[in-house]
Amino acid sequence: MQSIKKIKSLKGKKVVARVDFNVPIKDGKITDNFRIKKGIATIKYLVDKGASVTVLMHLGKDGNSDISPVVAEFFRLSKIPKSKVTFEKNVRSFKGEEENDPKLGKYFASLGDIYVNDAFSVSHRKHASLVAITKYLPSYAGLQIEEEVKQLSAVFKNPKRPFLFILGGAKFSTKMPLIKKYLTIADYVYVGGALANDFLESQGLCVGDSLVDDTISVPKNILNNKKILLPKDVLVKSGDKQIVRKVGEITKDESILDIGSESVKELSAYVKKSRMILWNGPLGKYEELNGGTTKDVLKLIAKSPNIKSIIGGGDTVEMISEMKLEKKFTFVSTGGGATLDFLAKGTLPAIKALN
Repeated sequence: MQSIKKIKSLKGKKVVARVDFNVPIKDGKITDNFRIKKGIATIKYLVDKGASVTVLMHLGKDGNSDISPVVAEFFRLSKIPKSKVTFEKNVRSFKGEEENDPKLGKYFASLGDIYVNDAFSVSHRKHASLVAITKYLPSYAGLQIEEEVKQLSAVFKNPKRPFLFILGGAKFSTKMPLIKKYLTIADYVYVGGALANDFLESQGLCVGDSLVDDTISVPKNILNNKKILLPKDVLVKSGDKQIVRKVGEITKDESILDIGSESVKELSAYVKKSRMILWNGPLGKYEELNGGTTKDVLKLIAKSPNIKSIIGGGDTVEMISEMKLEKKFTFVSTGGGATLDFLAKGTLPAIKALN
């Protein structure tokens, strides 16, 4: 990647900057501005060096979302003069964006002299505003993408040890490559969330009415790997009650909500003796439990200054932002799926396109 710091002169240049300001909005108000805050540094750098900037961004999946609340929040936070920054309309409203249409890429390129990608969290997608545009303009990496690559690369380039990988959330089939890779890199791999349900079911244990991935079963060589750590007990919903059960005692009409108190103690012990922690995905249904054990373990890591802590995954990051703990971790990634893909493959399509 060529960094924007390598550009000899930006004075008078028109820069097209792709950012990811795809933030949650409820009743017209932004509920988490983490990604906007992370994207300001690159745009400010460009403006301070004498460039004018046209911002490309998406909001929502279908391209119909109004970006005006995001634009207002950007200018409120950044204090950058409005005369220096222009926002193009939601890029997903353009036909051909998600198909990586070269014609659309050429149109986006016509908006400037230089292209900068600072949208790490969507760089796993081959879209026109991320890939096709690079065919028509000198292309550079923004400050956030540089930092993401540097920090995430640390987990597979001589990591500190003991190295604990905590993996939660759902969609086991998409996380299988990560599990396989980090069983060879990490010292321990703690599996929580709905992923743990897949492991427990593959062990022949009843998980009741819990969420499982029916598209895949856990291979025996992974299931029996000594580095794999699984919950010993879980919080379940049983009728109208929430009770803690040993993993072998769950009944058919119960559903798993979170890891249990004994499991939290065990995981906490591994956290305390680790020197590097990589975490992606919640340990349970945090949204139903006011954060649940995910929040408790995050607080523990945040209080441990000797741990190099790298946190990724949209749900986990949103919780950290809500708790105002962003600065208590070594690095908090802006990516969800992009972070997973980068950790598994070491690069992403839109990053490759910058080469």
